[in-house]
Amino acid sequence: MQWTLIALALGFMTLFLFIPLATVFAEAFKKGWQVYLTAITEPDALAAIKLTLIAAAISVPLNLVFGLAAAWAIAKFDFRGKQLLLTLIDLPFSVSPVIAGLIYVLVFGLQGWFGEWLREHDLKIIFAVPGIVLATVFVTFPFVARELIPLMQAQGIEQEEAARVLGAGGWQILRRVTLPNVQWALLYGVILCNARAMGEFGAVSVVSGHIRGQTNTMPLHIEIAYNEYQFAAAFAVASLLAALALVTLALKYLVERRLQQEKRGIPQVDPALAVNLNPRGGRAGLARTRGHS
Repeated sequence: MQWTLIALALGFMTLFLFIPLATVFAEAFKKGWQVYLTAITEPDALAAIKLTLIAAAISVPLNLVFGLAAAWAIAKFDFRGKQLLLTLIDLPFSVSPVIAGLIYVLVFGLQGWFGEWLREHDLKIIFAVPGIVLATVFVTFPFVARELIPLMQAQGIEQEEAARVLGAGGWQILRRVTLPNVQWALLYGVILCNARAMGEFGAVSVVSGHIRGQTNTMPLHIEIAYNEYQFAAAFAVASLLAALALVTLALKYLVERRLQQEKRGIPQVDPALAVNLNPRGGRAGLARTRGHS
C-alpha cells in the first residue's frame, strides 16, 4: 500500500509538475541561445522584468513590516478587535485576485470613488505603476504574518517579560529578543511573499491596462506574447519565472528545515543576552529574574 501511494504521488508530480516544467525550458531554448537572449532583452520584455522587480521590491518590504507588526500584536498582546485583525489578514486567501483588482478600479478608477479627486490633482493609480503595486501588496500581505503568528504564539511572552524586567525598551526587546527567535520564519514568509509578488496575474491584470512597455509585468507579457503566437518570446520569459520558482523552492526547503528545528523546542532566555539587555543590572538583575522564575 505504501509503495502504491508513493508511485501515485510520483506519477501525479511527473504528469502535472515535472513534464510541464521541462516543456517550458525545452520550448524556451528550442530555437537556440540567440533567439532566447533576443526574446528576454527586447524592450517590452525588459520593461516587464523591471516592473515586476519594482512591484516586488516595494510590496515585500511593506508586507514584512506589516506582517511583523501584526504578528507581534496578535501573539504578544490582548486587545479588542484581535479576531477581526486575524480575519482581515486571511482576506486575500478567500477573495479572488480578480475581485481585488476590480475593487481597486471601483475605488481609484476614473469613475470610482476617488476618480474625480485624482483627476483634479493629476494623479493616476489605475493603469499605472501605483495600481500594480497596490494590487500586489493586497494579494501578498498574509504570507509573512501567517508564518510568524503560530511561532510567536508557541514561544509565549516569557522572554519579552524577562527582558522588560531587566529594563529593556520596546524596540530593544523587538531587536534583541523577538527577532532572533523568529528570523527563520520571517525569512520563510518573505520568500513566499516575493514568489507570489513576481508571479501574480489576476489582480495585476485588472489594474494594469496591458500597456506595452509600461504596465505589463512578466506574467502579462507572457500572456500577450503567447496570444500573438510569439511562442519563443513567451516561453523565454516564462523560463525566467520558472527558474525563479525553482530557486524559491530550494530556498523554501532550506529555510523550512531550519524552521522545523526551531519549532521543536522553544528557546530559553539566554543569560548572556539578559545581562547585555541591561548591563547596569549585571548579575544582580539576572539573579532577580531567576528568583521570580
